[in-house]
Amino acid sequence: MHGTENPSAWLQRWAHLIAPGSSVLDVACGAGRHMRWLATQGHAVQGVDRNPDAVALAQAFGEVTCADIENGPWPFAGQTFGCVVVTHYLWRPLLPTLVQAVAPGGMLIYETFAAGNETVGKPSRPDFLLQPGELLRATESLRTVAYEDGFEASPNRFVQRIAAVRLVHQADVPRLPLRAN
Repeated sequence: MHGTENPSAWLQRWAHLIAPGSSVLDVACGAGRHMRWLATQGHAVQGVDRNPDAVALAQAFGEVTCADIENGPWPFAGQTFGCVVVTHYLWRPLLPTLVQAVAPGGMLIYETFAAGNETVGKPSRPDFLLQPGELLRATESLRTVAYEDGFEASPNRFVQRIAAVRLVHQADVPRLPLRAN
């Protein structure tokens, strides 16, 4: 079942920038692979997924909401989070909502498939593939810490990913500690 794999390397690489003890929302959380890992890092984790079987598994790691966020209301209206995590999921109408859900001082860690993936596997429909620069444009109100757009091997896939923060004050320039990997 999706969600039982190891956590995303991109998430692990940038999670040190999440403020200690933050509330973290994992969107399309599956069985909770990121929730599990983030909980071990001391964060209060919450997830949302439309699959009741996945939600049942993810509940072991934090609070989970079973909701169809593509066809129903956003279950977290008015709420913000210290971090919003999204991997392997794209629903373009939801992008502005996800960005708005990042609290001041919080961050967005987003990684999903990009155009070109149709040449190596699934997903292959353009609806599920980010176009060049699309993730950067969708997150313009945040400060980009890291961004990648390209090919990744094992398994072969094209991805776009971003780690971005919402500044507390627009004039602030965050002192983001870099970590060697």
